[in-house]
Amino acid sequence: MNEQLNDPPNCIEIFKTNVGNQQLANKIVSDLKQLHPNYRINLDLEDCDRILRVEGRHAIDISGILNFGKCNGIEVSLIP
Repeated sequence: MNEQLNDPPNCIEIFKTNVGNQQLANKIVSDLKQLHPNYRINLDLEDCDRILRVEGRHAIDISGILNFGKCNGIEVSLIP
């Protein structure tokens, strides 16, 4: 297993999404993990903002995450 995933993250970014169901959430998380295997990624549909949380040891590719949403017809915006 990649030891980076066992270390505490140094960077965390939180995104608001419009994901409405668990099946889509699972697909998004799976696809993002394939694109960014060194990130911890989860999507919380119970939160009113349907939070996508991305954690990593180094700077998160924010533009890549935003572009992923745009390319897949998903509203994704960074929460400051």
